[in-house]
Amino acid sequence: MKTIITACSQNLSGSRASLLATLRTLLAVPWPSQRDVRAWLQLLAVLQWVLSFLLLGTVSLLLLVYLVFTSFWPISALYLAWVIFDWDTPEKGGRRLPCLRRWPVWRHFRDYFPVKLVKTHELSPSHNYIIGSHPHGILCVGAFCNFVTGSTGFAEMFPGIRPSLTTLAGNFRLPLFREYLMSGGLCPVTRRAIGYLLSKNGTGNAVAIVIGGAAESLSCRPGITTLILKNRKGFVRMALQHGAYLVPSFSFGENDLFRQVVFEEGSWMRSIQQRFQKMMGFAPCVFYGRGLTSVRSRGFLPYARPITTVVGEPVTVPKIEDPSRETVDMYHELYVRSLLKLFNENKTKYGLSEADELRIV
Repeated sequence: MKTIITACSQNLSGSRASLLATLRTLLAVPWPSQRDVRAWLQLLAVLQWVLSFLLLGTVSLLLLVYLVFTSFWPISALYLAWVIFDWDTPEKGGRRLPCLRRWPVWRHFRDYFPVKLVKTHELSPSHNYIIGSHPHGILCVGAFCNFVTGSTGFAEMFPGIRPSLTTLAGNFRLPLFREYLMSGGLCPVTRRAIGYLLSKNGTGNAVAIVIGGAAESLSCRPGITTLILKNRKGFVRMALQHGAYLVPSFSFGENDLFRQVVFEEGSWMRSIQQRFQKMMGFAPCVFYGRGLTSVRSRGFLPYARPITTVVGEPVTVPKIEDPSRETVDMYHELYVRSLLKLFNENKTKYGLSEADELRIV
């Protein structure tokens, strides 16, 4: 009997010793710091945004097509009926969800780069505005973060102003992706959609347009800022027709987020890019960023580079229903001067040198 009791005591003592040894081992393992946790949250926030932008529409379309040939075909039929019924909604102000704009994940998205919004002048809620967003970059990170999410404090800086970012109309033909875009306050970059926001939605509307468009992304590279603006005058005509003030904005650091393979003018690859851009509305850029697990590896995530979006002084625009070409040219010139002034006054503050120039072609 004594032998059994002694053996049990030794086993219990051994178990306690093993348990204590295991606890010591676990406690010795370094736990992730708050800084590491924040870094991973920021990386995941950017990852979900990039995947949503690049894959959500295409994957949703393929999934709905696949469901047509299965027993779940009513899902595709019902969604098709909904899209037909809801076809004009993007052109009529969309369907924004304030809760999505306040989504906490956007704060992590902002802090990854980080993105900052700088106000230089007041915007009165008694007027409507067209904000020119420059440069386009690869994925328009600065424009998205400032004019779609509430993470940089646009609503606090410009009380009473409702920002709406415009994007390609074709994006609103993709299933589920259209709902995602509208919930953030995006609308098609069409005359009808912009005209609705500027004429039938009261005052205090600010329509942000990335004026250079897809063609500008072909010249996106660090150290060189080239804007396609000289012959882009449709936004000025829209501003005159609706009496909307023109506001220049520039995102310093936008061109530093990716590395792009830039083909020389006249090369066959450059010609293919330009033809594709004219036919499809967007340019097939060859670019890369950082990898998912390492900054040194190549991948599709943007590099963590600071972006500072400076909103400049509004150009007062009268309302002229049928402006002449001379009038459009005059206000276009005023806008370009205001943009150049904004760039030159702020470039040394936000990462550029005094010698850096803004090329307008």
